[in-house]
This record gives sequence, C-alpha cells and structure tokens, in this order.
Amino acid sequence: MNSIDVDQQRGRLVTLAIASLIVGAATGLLGTLFRLALEHADRLRGLFVAWAHGHVTGLVLVLAAAAVSTALAAWLVRRFAPEASGSGIPHVEAVLNADQPAAPLVLIPVKFFGGVLAIGAGLALGREGPTVQMGASIAHLFGTLVRRNADDCRVLLAAGAGAGLATAFNAPIAGAVFVLEELMRRFETRTAIAALGASAGAIAVARLIHGDPPDFQFAAQPFPGTGTVPAHLALGVVVGLAGVAYCRAILWALATADGLARWPAEVRAALVGAGVGLLAWFAPDLVGGGDAITQRALAGTGALSGIALVFLIRFGLGAVSYAAGTPGGLFAPMLVLGAQTGLVFGRICIHWFPGVAASPGAFAVVAMAAFFTAVVRAPITGIVLVTEMTASFTLLLPMLTACFTAMVVPIMLRCPPIYESLGERLPHKRKRRLVEKPGP
Repeated sequence: MNSIDVDQQRGRLVTLAIASLIVGAATGLLGTLFRLALEHADRLRGLFVAWAHGHVTGLVLVLAAAAVSTALAAWLVRRFAPEASGSGIPHVEAVLNADQPAAPLVLIPVKFFGGVLAIGAGLALGREGPTVQMGASIAHLFGTLVRRNADDCRVLLAAGAGAGLATAFNAPIAGAVFVLEELMRRFETRTAIAALGASAGAIAVARLIHGDPPDFQFAAQPFPGTGTVPAHLALGVVVGLAGVAYCRAILWALATADGLARWPAEVRAALVGAGVGLLAWFAPDLVGGGDAITQRALAGTGALSGIALVFLIRFGLGAVSYAAGTPGGLFAPMLVLGAQTGLVFGRICIHWFPGVAASPGAFAVVAMAAFFTAVVRAPITGIVLVTEMTASFTLLLPMLTACFTAMVVPIMLRCPPIYESLGERLPHKRKRRLVEKPGP
C-alpha cells in the first residue's frame, strides 16, 4: 500500500471520528430530553394518582388515563412507524445485518412521544430501547446527509445506537462496548473509533444537562475475598434460571398478543394500560421503569416477603408491558429483577454464612449484571454497565464469576438470547419462515 492510500485511509478515519462525535452529541441531546420528559411524566403520574385518591371517580380516571395513553402510543406505532414497537434493538441489528432497511425519519418522534406516553402511563419498560433506536436513526440520517459510503453509514448507525445506551444510563464505556459486543460482534479500528467518539459526544452533552453522578447511589464495598467465589457461582445459577424464565415469559406474552391479533392493536394496548393503571392505584411505586425499586434493593431495605412479592409483580408486569406493542426497552426492567433476586439471595446467604459479603446490596449489584447476561448474553456490556451505574469497581470479580454461570445456564437450557428471539419475530424473518415451510 503506497503512502497516498495510507493518507486517504487516515483521512477517512478522521472524518468518521468527527462524524461520530456529531452523531453522539445529537443523540445525547435528544436522549437527555427524552429522559427528562420521562422523569416529568413519572412525577405527573404520581401526582395524578394521589389527586385521584381524593375523588369518588378517581379509580375510573386513573384506569382511563393509563388506557388512553397506552392506546395512543400503540396507535402512533401502528400508524406511522411499526419499527418503533418494543425495544427497537432487534430492528437495529437487522439493519446492520442488511436484513431490513433503515427506519424512516418519522420513527424518531414516534419513539420519543410514544415512549413518554407508554412509560409515563406506568408500563414496566426501559428508556434505553427508544434512545438506542433514536440514536441509530440520527446516525443514519447524518451519514446520508454528509454522503458517507455504505460502510461508514453502517458503522455510524451502530455507534449512534451505542450513544443512545450511553445516554440512557450515563454509562459511556458500556455504550461503546455494547456496539462491539452485541451490535457488530467484532472489534475493528473503524468501529472502535466511531463507538468511542459517539459515546464520548453523547455523554458530554448528557452530563452537561442532566449531571455527572451515577444513576444509582451505592456505598463503596471492600474487595471481596476468594472465599466468596462459591456464593457468586451459585448466585449466577439462580439468576441464570430466572433469566431463562423471563425470556420465556416475554415470548409467551408476545405469542398471546399475537393470538389476539383480531383485536385492534390500540384495544390490546388499552387493556394492558388499564391493568397497569389498576396496579398504580394500589401500588404506585411498582409501575414505570423501576429505578426507584432498584435503588431500594441496592440499599438493602424491605422484608424478604415484600421483596419476593415485588419481584413476582414486576416479573409479570415487564412481560405484559412489552407485549403491548408500544415503544420501550428491556434493560431497565431487567436491572430491577436482577437487583431483587440478588437482594433475596444475599439476605439468605449472609444469614447462613455470616461474613461472606459486606452487605446484601453487594449481591444485588452483582445480580444486576448477571441477570443482564442471562437474558441478553452480552456479559462484558452487562458488567461495564452496572459498574458505571453504581460505581462498584470493587465488585468486578464477583460480577465476572456470577456472569460466568449466568451465561452457562441458559446455554445448557437451550434458551437463545432475547434479542435473537425477538429478531425472529421481525417481518423479514417471518416471511422467510413461511417461504421455507414445507407444504402438506
């Protein structure tokens, strides 16, 4: 390769790096506005439910508001951007694999306002799905406008998606790792530069607007000794089994929704919304994305029976919420379930084996990463994400240990990663299965 070709390659890398910073900054701005809108919607929902308790027709008003909000979110998806349904990450992966075209620009407002309506109504969905897909759409739009070639547009799209994850959880390194481990599934210089640049640009803007502290407050823990390895291996097995059950619950809920396809999507979503509204009436703290629940688990508060009940409610609520067909992700609800599982395990473990850990909350942190690994099958992303969200750098070894068994268990039970299963439900895969299906 001559010097001219080398200089041209360097020039393209520099251009890609600059483009990734711009894409990241735009994604960080939009993602932060989305997060602020969700926080405002959560506050409004709490105030509305509290106000409704003082009126005779309060329950009806809460049910109606949740049903209408969820139905409107489903209508936006059906009418303007079917690709905006659910997490959006399977669609991003399909675009990267050239199985589907990039989503139209209208997806961005649909994902934004549909996500605010659905999650604001109380559905147990995460903010990261919308920000990942909106980031990918922003990146594709920018790459097209500046006339980058197909390869650069593809890399930028993946980087924009990672910037969306970084913005959602204030976790820049996890955003970059997510691109390499889950979306592209390989490490190369161009991808690494774009992923790092986009995450850096996104987090710079996000922290300027939203602040620097990690998402969860967690006291510093001492470095665990090697004697804790068996406990964390066992925790990984328990969380792995729970992760398999959650994957199957989500797919079951989606299959059930498919069986009701004769009903309009808005009607099905309204029923889910009404059910969430009913739960919000009796237990307003249990609905929504669930960050407050996770924070309580990390603090180690609550009786075992109460924690177990919250886990069961959120387990079912997460699966049903995803089947509503509205915009919303899976990461935040998974972190809730992982923290709850780890807290229960930690309480029992410390009771029977005093001194095995400094606090049950440490098991909750470790189980968050393990649950993510069991469901998504992206252990490095899960470990880095939870570490950045909790600043628990001393728990890296326990996370690694628990994630190992949490990854092995689903493989042994032949449970595929959730995004692989959800990807099989996309239109191009359904058509392919119909074509390949043998005749009678």
